[in-house]
Amino acid sequence: MNKGKIFIDVKGIVPKVGETLFKSPINFTIKEGECWTIYGPNGSGKTLLSEVLCGRHLLKAGSIDYPFLEDLRTAAQEYVYPRRYIHTVGFQSTYDLSDFRDAYYQQRFNSQDADMYPTVAEVLSRNCKDGDELRRCIKLMRLDDLQQHRIVSLSSGQLRRMIIARALLENPKMMIFDNPYIGLDYETRQVMVDVFRDIMRRGVQLMFLIPTMRDIPSCTTHVLYLEDCAPVYAGRVEDFKEKFTDSDIAEIAPFEFADNADVYASCPDELVEMEDIDIFYGDRFYQRGLHWSIRKGEKWALQGPNGSGKSTLLSYIFADNPQAYSKNIRLFGQKRGGGESIWDIKKRIGFTSSEMHLYYRENANCLAVVESGFFDSVGLFRKCNAEQEKAAVALMEYLGLDHLAGRSFLKVSSGEQRLLLFARSIVKNPLLLILDEPFHGLDFKHKRLCLSLINQFAHGKDKSLIFVTHYKEEIPACVDKIKTLS
Repeated sequence: MNKGKIFIDVKGIVPKVGETLFKSPINFTIKEGECWTIYGPNGSGKTLLSEVLCGRHLLKAGSIDYPFLEDLRTAAQEYVYPRRYIHTVGFQSTYDLSDFRDAYYQQRFNSQDADMYPTVAEVLSRNCKDGDELRRCIKLMRLDDLQQHRIVSLSSGQLRRMIIARALLENPKMMIFDNPYIGLDYETRQVMVDVFRDIMRRGVQLMFLIPTMRDIPSCTTHVLYLEDCAPVYAGRVEDFKEKFTDSDIAEIAPFEFADNADVYASCPDELVEMEDIDIFYGDRFYQRGLHWSIRKGEKWALQGPNGSGKSTLLSYIFADNPQAYSKNIRLFGQKRGGGESIWDIKKRIGFTSSEMHLYYRENANCLAVVESGFFDSVGLFRKCNAEQEKAAVALMEYLGLDHLAGRSFLKVSSGEQRLLLFARSIVKNPLLLILDEPFHGLDFKHKRLCLSLINQFAHGKDKSLIFVTHYKEEIPACVDKIKTLS
C-alpha cells in the first residue's frame, strides 16, 4: 500500500436512480490507507452513493476515477469493473446464500431440517481453494469453533463474521460495511474493532455507512456527511466531530392510539407461561430449564449475548417455531397444541425483528406494508377499513414516513424499511408488543421517535412489552422487568 496515493477520486458526481436525485454535486478523494465513513440519517443517500462507487448505477453528471484498477488491468482488458474489487457487506448480504434467505425465516427454528444447509467451513471453502489462506481467514474472523456449525443455526453476530470472511476470500481491494454493528453484543463489537484493523493491515481499503455518530468505527480517518441526498461535509473525522452532532427533534408530539381495550378484555392476566423450557438447536443447548411468566401490563427487557437463544425464545411466543408444541408453554391461557391456530395467537401480538426484515420482500407500497400489521400477513391481501387506513396513515406521518406511502417497499433505504416494519408491529395497538432489536440501522432522531411511541403505547390499559437490544441506553423508560439469558 502506497499511503498518500489516490485510490478513488470522486469529481462532481450527481447520481440519479429512479426517484432519488442528489441535490448537489459530490466531491471527495480517497487515498490509500484512509478509512472513510459515509454518515447521514435514514434516507440521506448513503447506500445509493456506495452502489455508485461500486459501478452499479450511471451518473447524471461528474465522474469517478479508480487509479487502483489500472494496476489490476491486463493488456487484454479494456475495462475492469469496480464491483469486481469493491465488495459491500450489509445485513441483507448475510443471508444471500443460494436460497437460504427464502427458507431462513421458517427453517431457522426447525433443527430437523438442519442437514439441508451447509456448514460454515463448506460455505467458505467454495470461495477459496488455498487451504492456508482459508485457515488464515477463519482465524482472522474468529470462526475456528464454528466451522462445523450449520449456517442456519448461527446467531446474527456469528453470521456477520462468516459473511465478512466469505467476502475477504474473494480478494477485494475495498470493502464497504453497511451498519457493521447491527445485531452485535458488546463483546462482539469490540472483536469487530480489532477485525477491521486486521483487515486494513492486509492492505484492504475500508468504508462504512453509518446513521449515528455513536457507531462511527474508531479506525475512521475521514467522514463524508450526507443530509437529504446532499453533501454537508467531507474531511477529517476529528474536525467532523467538533462541528456536528446527531440530528435531533426539539419536541416530540403525543400520538393517539386507537382505544381497543375491549378487544383484549377476555384475555387472562397471564399472557405467557413457560415452565422448564430447554432452548436447543440440533444437539446444541443454549438454555436449560428456563421459567418465564409474563402478565398483563408488564414491560420486559430481554437481554443476553449473541447466541444465547433470545430470538428462539421469542419464536416460541410468536408461534413461528414448531418446537413450541412439544414444550410446556401456555399463551393467552391456552397450551400450545391445544387447538388454537397461529392466527389466534398473532392477532394479539405486534412483532418485528431482523429476521422479519430479511423475510419481508414483498413488492408492495410502503403504506400497504404498514397496513399488513392489522392482519399479521407478509403482504396485504385484505382491504383495510377506513379506521384502519386512517391509523396507518397517521402513524406514518408521526414517524416522518408519509412521503413514502406510494413508493415500493423494496426501493426505499434499509433504515426506512426498518422504520416501516416497526410501524407495522405497533399499528394495531396490540396487547403484547415484541420488538427484537427494532432500532437496527436507525438514525438518532428516529430512535427518539420510536422510543417515545413505545413509551406511549405502554401507558395503554394492560399493554405488555418484550424489548430486545444490545444497547442499554435504548431500553424504553417504561421497562420495569429484565430477563437475562447467559
